[in-house]
Amino acid sequence: MFFNAEDAMRLAVYNVENLFDRARVMNLEDWAAGKPVLDRFSELNALLGKAAYDQADKSRMGILMTELGLGKQDQGPFVLLRRNRSGLLTRPRTGPLTITADGRADWVGSLELRDEPVNHEAVLNTARVIHDVGADVLAVVEAESRPALAEFNRIMMPAVGGTPYRHVMVIDGNDPRGIDVGLMTGWDHRIGRMRSHVDDRDDGDRLIFSRDCPLFEVSTPGGQIITVLVNHLKSKGYGKPAESDAWRQLQAARVADIYRELVAAGQTHVAVVGDLNDTPDSAALQPLLVATDLRDIATLPGHEDGGYPGTYDASAAGNKIDYILLSPALQARTRASGVFRKGMWPGARAKRWPAYSTIRKPMEAASDHAALWVDLDL
Repeated sequence: MFFNAEDAMRLAVYNVENLFDRARVMNLEDWAAGKPVLDRFSELNALLGKAAYDQADKSRMGILMTELGLGKQDQGPFVLLRRNRSGLLTRPRTGPLTITADGRADWVGSLELRDEPVNHEAVLNTARVIHDVGADVLAVVEAESRPALAEFNRIMMPAVGGTPYRHVMVIDGNDPRGIDVGLMTGWDHRIGRMRSHVDDRDDGDRLIFSRDCPLFEVSTPGGQIITVLVNHLKSKGYGKPAESDAWRQLQAARVADIYRELVAAGQTHVAVVGDLNDTPDSAALQPLLVATDLRDIATLPGHEDGGYPGTYDASAAGNKIDYILLSPALQARTRASGVFRKGMWPGARAKRWPAYSTIRKPMEAASDHAALWVDLDL
């Protein structure tokens, strides 16, 4: 872990893109091939969740199920329909399936994405990134669950010569795909008070966070309290762009409100971290990046980005979607910050950045995301 002052702390955030298992459709090398599946999955899930189904709903459900490979059975190539009790549909020997339920209360079950194991070398490379970044406090994005993150910490960190973190916490969020956010801390940085915002709703009673915005209070060896808000805002990956932009802006505004509430309560050492799924100039992120006094570490003196402004994929400016945002008190305590890309695929021909020798093809990359870190002298 990082120590070169009496009460110094390295804070980092890393989108690990799942540790052991990942939705099969999200493991495809060609994102364009998976997007239509996720679009249909999202639409069908929304329809299945309605209290009452009209004839148009039933017709559309049948079409979507057939397109997802559920026309003849409950398991398609990417999607699984769990029916713990029948009543949702019938599949006649001839003709298309028929939705027989009149609403969500008429059947028991769920629609799920099918998982498959993540490439083993990719899992090892993920552990290498975490070991080499050496954070005292690490926010993790896209962890399957607390048991999965704890198992990864216990087994994979020693496998690459690292020390397991002492504290591992993930609070289940709203995403049915099992991509939650959590926090790992070293022996001298204890997780204290935690608060989930998983049930926060807008004026129309819709859930605000597609995952969660958990609050973690971390105590340092010197007795300081750092409050960390971990985020994974709505993706641009599927759904209508205007709707996802609006939802992401709603989420950013709620995070900003939570931050202001903390400041009003006297908490000055606050960090907002995570995959915000949008660029600094986007309208969606303005409630956080412009309407508060939080500042992105990328804008602070001494930040090292390796010549690439982005944090995802090719790391161009349009790929800047991961953030560590600091309150004024933490901005004043910043000593250095940077982007760690050795676990990312560097490109087939022109190697954009130094990568681990164990990354020989894209599937072996630890993640499409870089890890971000900041050193704080507290």
